[in-house]
Amino acid sequence: MAVTIADIAKLRKMTGAGMMDCKNALTEANNDFDKAIELIRKRGQAIAAKRSDREASEGCVLAASKDGFAAIVGIKCETDFVAKNADFIALTQKVLDAAMAEKPADMEALKNVKINGRTVAELITEQSGITGEKMELGAYEFVSGPATEAYIHNGNKLATIVAFTENAAQQVLRDVAMQVAAMSPISVDRDSVPADIVAKELEIGKEKAREEGKPEAILDRIAQGRLNKFFQESTLMEQAFIKEAKISVKQYLQEASKTLKATAFKRFTLNQE
Repeated sequence: MAVTIADIAKLRKMTGAGMMDCKNALTEANNDFDKAIELIRKRGQAIAAKRSDREASEGCVLAASKDGFAAIVGIKCETDFVAKNADFIALTQKVLDAAMAEKPADMEALKNVKINGRTVAELITEQSGITGEKMELGAYEFVSGPATEAYIHNGNKLATIVAFTENAAQQVLRDVAMQVAAMSPISVDRDSVPADIVAKELEIGKEKAREEGKPEAILDRIAQGRLNKFFQESTLMEQAFIKEAKISVKQYLQEASKTLKATAFKRFTLNQE
């Protein structure tokens, strides 16, 4: 039985594969749609295996926030050309939508979430077969709280999510999510900076002071002062607010509400920094 244009279009709509891939699959499957779909899926698995040693450094990063839950999803590919493809962006959005609905505990759990009967991992592998590039789930992060906000930077390469103690005007919450994108803090506040980083910064501060010829008796005090500066530059609540450098992020939030604070954030980027 000859393969018709209508059949090719139908299979393409079902799988997202290219016209020639659909035609070849239908021809090989003798117009059996189930077999043709399986052939296309197997091609994706073969390409994924063949290109497993390739570097997937491009991709699409999206984020969303709803009802006290926010998530980031990033799917990686090999080239910027594929990263900007509408079907690839749509796949990333589907995976993000599934993450928002199911709230999986981690990346492995997200890979096993099903979308229209196929797991996220299977869908990514199948898309790899369509494009001929290595693809992988590169990121899944989430936060939760009384209020959350998400920010996607232009180009879909960088996204942030932030949780807050309470709700506020969306612009206020969005400004803080943008702060995280622009300034890449290491922690919400000084109390949540890992102890090993604090110890390392103190040691660096002492060593610099020692190299400057400062007396040994005051090295600890100098190091503590430099640690305070580190906190001001590197923790979200103490950073200078990007839109008004004379105040900190903490002060900016307190202008909206005395009890409004950021409690957690996540940031993921494919950009080199």
